[in-house]
Amino acid sequence: MGLSTALTDPAARLVADTSTVINLISTGSAGDIIAALPNRVAVVDVVPAELESGRLHGREACDRLKELASSGVLDIVELGDDALPHFEDLVVGPAVSTLDDGEAATIAYALAHATTALIDERKATRICRERFPQLRLATTIDVLIHDRVRERLGHALLMDAVYRALQDGKMSVLSHHLPWVVSLIGEERAAHCPSLPQRARTRTT
Repeated sequence: MGLSTALTDPAARLVADTSTVINLISTGSAGDIIAALPNRVAVVDVVPAELESGRLHGREACDRLKELASSGVLDIVELGDDALPHFEDLVVGPAVSTLDDGEAATIAYALAHATTALIDERKATRICRERFPQLRLATTIDVLIHDRVRERLGHALLMDAVYRALQDGKMSVLSHHLPWVVSLIGEERAAHCPSLPQRARTRTT
């Protein structure tokens, strides 16, 4: 099965939002996955603050993120004055057109610094496509199907990493990546992943 990742520029910096951080940590192999990438990964300082407040996985995810930063695997960056107008534009207004702080900060930083935003949430992706068509977007799956990540982990560990991200991180998967995900983890496991759409959780045998 052919694979396609949005991470086509090895020099582009990647900025991960809260959901992507949670998904990567949920794999149990976040350090190896990030280290395998040719791209440098950053997280805006709003994200650990959001994790600290007790969102999904709460304190554990926040501590793990700080460990990754301390070990030099990724960078924690400040939003900066140049990104603030974008951030404010994304958090102020009606709910249909605004985002959580972590998503907004990630997008704002990516816009200000011409980096690639790692975002899994469909609402955030829709808003970016509508309002910032020039912004480069990628997802957790784009990271996991990267050639260097697959080589680093090997088939068995990659299979378990994807399954954990789906089970524990509630990772979202875009439709064009669904066949690969189901093929990798198997229909039996896919049936137990509530973040997958119903058609991907229905066994054919």
